[in-house]
Amino acid sequence: MPAISLATDSSVLTSIANDYDYKQIFSKQVRALGMEGDVLLAISTSGNSPNVMDAITAAHDRKMVVVAMTGRDGGKMGAMLKPTDFHLCVPAQRTARIQEVHLLTLHCLCDVIDHVLLGGEDA
Repeated sequence: MPAISLATDSSVLTSIANDYDYKQIFSKQVRALGMEGDVLLAISTSGNSPNVMDAITAAHDRKMVVVAMTGRDGGKMGAMLKPTDFHLCVPAQRTARIQEVHLLTLHCLCDVIDHVLLGGEDA
């Protein structure tokens, strides 16, 4: 299953931020790389990160599914999700608690995907 992080290529991030706008650092990549049926994993502790929200809009434009991980009340991201998207909201106020649960959730998602695609822990 191919996957790419939109947050790790410093050349791409700085060029988009410098030549366009920091808000577009993820959405430009989604528009360039995303295809219908792909999944965008969007993570924002507050649910109000403008660059993540812009990426969600780009993903919807590309007919992608969005899995949003937020905290608190879900913020603006929660309101912009479609019925076909998934919202994993940690109803806590402390950033550290939200991020800890996000990390555990990501590990659980990876474990489930491995189990479904590869047939369990022994594969």
